[in-house]
Amino acid sequence: MARVIYSPDQLNFKKITVHVWAKRHKTGLAFPSSAGFTLPNGATRAPDAAWLRREKWESLSRRERDKLAPVCPDFVIEVKSKRNTMAELHEKMREYLKNGSQMGWLIQPGRGHVYIYRQGRQPEHLKHPQSVSGDPVLPGFTLDLTEIWQSHD
Repeated sequence: MARVIYSPDQLNFKKITVHVWAKRHKTGLAFPSSAGFTLPNGATRAPDAAWLRREKWESLSRRERDKLAPVCPDFVIEVKSKRNTMAELHEKMREYLKNGSQMGWLIQPGRGHVYIYRQGRQPEHLKHPQSVSGDPVLPGFTLDLTEIWQSHD
């Protein structure tokens, strides 16, 4: 199992760790928060990190890839910041699932909470987990959260 540990001062840790996994498994592509997507419902979203199956990405034209790609990522990560409320983020997570995401993690660093959203299931709420697993959407991917919790204690 690939286990990735990140430094809490790396603002882009989510994209980097998903990117490391994606490069190793070659089943899809990882995207940072600077990448935007136009969901099937017309909403434009830029999750903190995202992963998209390779065949979905390759089905888009070059022109579509150069803009806010008209596709919903298969996996997303959103992290609570001062700019947004938990209610807004929970709604975003539900929106991702309604538009085709298979799984998403909503991470609340200040409280040590993680909400795991999966298709066809109620969100799972974890308190101070040491790690979260991307299985089965990202097989073998585990994000170690111990340092982020320590940096917010």
